[in-house]
Amino acid sequence: MMALKRRALVWLASVAAPSLALLAILLLPTAAGAVTVEKVVSPGGIEAWLVQDHANPIIALEASFEGGAATDPAPKSGLAEMVASLLDEGAGPYDSQAFQGKLEDLVIELGFTAGRDSLHGHLKTLKTNRDTAFELFRLSLTQPRFDKEPVERIRGQILSGLMRESQDPNSIAGRAWYQAVFPGHPYALSPHGSIDTAKTIQVGDLRSFVRAQLARDRLVIGVVGDITPAELAPLLDSTFGSLPAKASLPAVPETQPKAGGGLQLIDKDNPQTVALFGLPGVKRDDPDWYAAYVMNYILGGGGFSSRLAEEVREKRGLAYSVYSYLLPMEHAGLIVGGVATENSRFAESVRLIREEFRRMRDEGPTEAELADAKTYLNGSFPLQLDSTAAIAALLVQLQVDHLGMDFLDRRRERIEAVTLADAKRAAARLLDPERLTFVAVGRPAGM
Repeated sequence: MMALKRRALVWLASVAAPSLALLAILLLPTAAGAVTVEKVVSPGGIEAWLVQDHANPIIALEASFEGGAATDPAPKSGLAEMVASLLDEGAGPYDSQAFQGKLEDLVIELGFTAGRDSLHGHLKTLKTNRDTAFELFRLSLTQPRFDKEPVERIRGQILSGLMRESQDPNSIAGRAWYQAVFPGHPYALSPHGSIDTAKTIQVGDLRSFVRAQLARDRLVIGVVGDITPAELAPLLDSTFGSLPAKASLPAVPETQPKAGGGLQLIDKDNPQTVALFGLPGVKRDDPDWYAAYVMNYILGGGGFSSRLAEEVREKRGLAYSVYSYLLPMEHAGLIVGGVATENSRFAESVRLIREEFRRMRDEGPTEAELADAKTYLNGSFPLQLDSTAAIAALLVQLQVDHLGMDFLDRRRERIEAVTLADAKRAAARLLDPERLTFVAVGRPAGM
């Protein structure tokens, strides 16, 4: 059975990639042949965005519920993640073994993940198994069983993961950095929870979360594949129509990251020091988003071609990896970066990182850097959409970020429109090296 499943999943993955025609359209530099995103509204008023692709008999669905771990009560942090891990562990008439066996027999991929701002559901199926796949997805959302055996098994897996995290320098740094930057806010808590909170979560907590969060007013849906609007519309009602109309969640407040420019050192006997650093950034709807996006690619987002990599890694060999990226969250925006280096050279790495933030703030990028960044960002974007599932996830993110159905047409133009003055303005606004806040784990010399 398992060998057959593995062969079937390999085949499913191979045909689930976008058709050559769809990928070619995504690669087109202009909107003339852009992929068509359609809005489908069910008879019951449930909306989804759809990209039809009839070249392969595959359908991928992505569903997102606003809320996520940021709504976890502090004594129950990690609740959203535990719920997400258990939604496919038995539902309706099927216990965990029967549910997973049905997925395996029909080669259906179904699962859930939770982050700080949302809980996501993922579904991929052959068209011939479409109705059964959507029904299993419905049962997961509306009738999860939370039987004792899978609850304790998943709890054990979560506890094992948290034990590993407690010794992992990157995880230690990440937890401490978010606590320092978001004191008193739900973002300060790890979506994974803690060993103590994972032990306290009960079945009643899981059921309360499902009733409170999995509601139609917090739901966005993206679908890609071999399905028409007429076929999708009734499936939306049958799959999601029985969910509560409105969620009953605590409000998560808007917040500004607290970045005071210090360095918090957590002692750990490692040959390397690992650090997370960052600043307040911009949210996705900020007018400077595209300028900041291009500017950050030049600073630290461009892999080995970025300024941070050039100065810290290439010229001096201080670190194998150093990077920065924009992190637009629902209630705050961040610029986050990371570095790992020998204990004896960590202080020099910090100095250089601050200096590159300062240089970008004061001077901005060059014309050549700007041109290269725009070429890469526009050329590489379609290659990220390498499966029907990836495109379905993009459709959801476009809705969450209120970017519009014509985003694929406009993205290239928005990036090309970023001028040198725009990039310099974003750098001057955002890159204050004195506020760059570090959390380091290790035993660095001279700090």
